[in-house]
Amino acid sequence: MKRQDYISWDEYFMGIAILAARRSKDPNTQVGACIVSEDNIIISTGYNGMPKGCSDDEYPWDREGAETKYPYVVHAELNAILNANGRDLRGSRVYVALFPCNECAKAIIQSGVKEVLYLSDKYADSMSTLASKRMLTSAGVQFRKLKTDLKEITLDFIPIEDKE
Repeated sequence: MKRQDYISWDEYFMGIAILAARRSKDPNTQVGACIVSEDNIIISTGYNGMPKGCSDDEYPWDREGAETKYPYVVHAELNAILNANGRDLRGSRVYVALFPCNECAKAIIQSGVKEVLYLSDKYADSMSTLASKRMLTSAGVQFRKLKTDLKEITLDFIPIEDKE
C-alpha cells in the first residue's frame, strides 16, 4: 500500500517558493516565487533581492528615510520570470508567498502565466494590490489563495544512515 501522508502539488510548489524566500537578504520581508509548467515541472524560482552585480552590502535595506530599498529590490515574481531565461511561460502557474504588486502583475500577464497562487494578501487594500487584481482579472489570469491544512514542513539535513 502506498504512503498516504504525502503533500499535494500545490503544497509542494508553495514550499519551494517559501524555501526560495529564505535566500532573501531583506531584513523585513522575504518573498519567494516558483513558476511551474502545466505538467507540474518547475521552470524557475526567484526571491526578492538586489539585481545581479549589485552588492547586498552596498544598497539600502531601509523601508523609510532618505534612501530606501524600494528603487533597487527586484521582487520575487519578476526575479522568477527573469530567471526563466526566456523559456516559454505561457499557461504556467506562479506560487508566491505574498500577493503580487502591480508591477509584478504586469510582468506575470506579459509572460503568459495563467494562474497565481498565494499565501498572504497582507496588502489587499493598497492601491498596488487593487491595481494588480484589476489587471490580472482583465487579462484572464486566475488568482487564488492557497488553502491547506498543512501548517509547516520541517526539513532536515541529517543523512539517512545517521538517523538509524
